[in-house]
Amino acid sequence: MHTNRIPRRSSSSAESRAPGAAAVRSPAADWGLLLIRLTFGLFMAGHGAQKLFGIFGGDGLTATGRAFAGLGYRPGKLFAVIGGLSEFLGGLGLALGLLTPLAAAALIGVMINAMATVTGAHGLWDVDGGVEYNVCIAVVALAVAAIGPGRFAVDRFLPWGTGGWREAAVALGLGGVGAALSLIL
Repeated sequence: MHTNRIPRRSSSSAESRAPGAAAVRSPAADWGLLLIRLTFGLFMAGHGAQKLFGIFGGDGLTATGRAFAGLGYRPGKLFAVIGGLSEFLGGLGLALGLLTPLAAAALIGVMINAMATVTGAHGLWDVDGGVEYNVCIAVVALAVAAIGPGRFAVDRFLPWGTGGWREAAVALGLGGVGAALSLIL
């Protein structure tokens, strides 16, 4: 009896990987993530420092508190501290890759508040005072939580250090809940 065998095509490395196996990331991806984390994280930390400490040309806590009160946040100074700390600590956390889902949540929450109280009424584009900039920051923070902070991060050694759907959901969920609480209080 003669059986015909059909030759199997050689499979690519992606096809031959076991289901659920982690993909090998390019070293360039880790450097790219570091660049994104440092840029966005340090700028956000600086933005928070403007509110909290009045450095980098910022108005400081008292003036920022008055501005928050003018937006309807009561007491304004307390919400200025919350917003400033969210930006400062969230930015530092993102830059260091430390507690990345929580750092991303802090930045997402602040950006939702900024969109709801300041930029949302002005449309999409930043030149009109719109949400463009806030959306970009929130999306980058969410993406870093989903992708993971990369090899050059403190979180590399922690369970959430590789990112994933759960980490992205935590960042978006906590950021949304935090923003909602700030807006309704």
